[in-house]
Amino acid sequence: MIKIANAPCSWGVLEFDLSGQAAGYEQVLNEIQETGYEGSELGDWGFMPSTPKELKAALDQRDLAMVGAFVPVFLKDASKHAAGAELAVKTAKLMVDAGYTNAFIVLADDNGSVQERTLNAGRVTADLGLSASEWQIFATGANLVASEVKAKTGLRTVFHHHCAGYVETPQEIDQLLALTDPSLVGLVLDMGHYLFGGGNPLEALKKHKNRIWHIHFKDCQPDIAAQSRTEGWDYFQSVGHGVFCELGKGGVDFPAIVEELSNQNYSGWIVVEQDVLPGMGNPKVCAQRNRDFIRSLGL
Repeated sequence: MIKIANAPCSWGVLEFDLSGQAAGYEQVLNEIQETGYEGSELGDWGFMPSTPKELKAALDQRDLAMVGAFVPVFLKDASKHAAGAELAVKTAKLMVDAGYTNAFIVLADDNGSVQERTLNAGRVTADLGLSASEWQIFATGANLVASEVKAKTGLRTVFHHHCAGYVETPQEIDQLLALTDPSLVGLVLDMGHYLFGGGNPLEALKKHKNRIWHIHFKDCQPDIAAQSRTEGWDYFQSVGHGVFCELGKGGVDFPAIVEELSNQNYSGWIVVEQDVLPGMGNPKVCAQRNRDFIRSLGL
């Protein structure tokens, strides 16, 4: 049975060093529960309580589950792999020790850290990608992180393709999946990032169904994405202009996505993500409208 969660990024709690004050974890969890969701992702290390007892108490108080934790690692640089694996294991251990043994480590590139990828998010060309040798280093790092997490905590790892990182386009996602161990590294399919990165998420859902272990529902407004390309906005400008809009107000065909998930007998979590930067709007109102939209799809 599919369950619906939300994530701290929908309240402006993002891994990037941005201006503005985001909500605290108690407000985020309260509003996730109040708007009808059943779970949450963890957010950055230290955002929520970092001891198992306190984390479990915070979630139990609101009858919520912990479904995963986003861990960015600069995988292009082999010298960053060991520290990345250590952080992923620490994060996974927190969730397991709190009782969340079916949660995921959501591994990602250190998005937004490479200028040329950040400047060209949503319009990446092949010359801005990794070389063959860099791909091998990148994939080796992903395999290492996933292997360490599985061996030391039992949790599985899914990779989050993401605009403003080295795995953005459909071709880059295909390459990552070809180079990583399918028993270790799954894919979290993020509908909005896939669309902004130049692909059709419904096609991806069908193509990669055996590697997709986790789902993110995010929408992408095609007119804003087109304006981003015309105006030359960087990733953060695009997000600030609302390229990731409320569900149902963008270009993702969510009814067809839900139908395909049903055909595949998907029974995992769907996590709603709508990046609402600090000061952009009312995250709780957006979260409620997003949950209502998903209910209209029968979930």
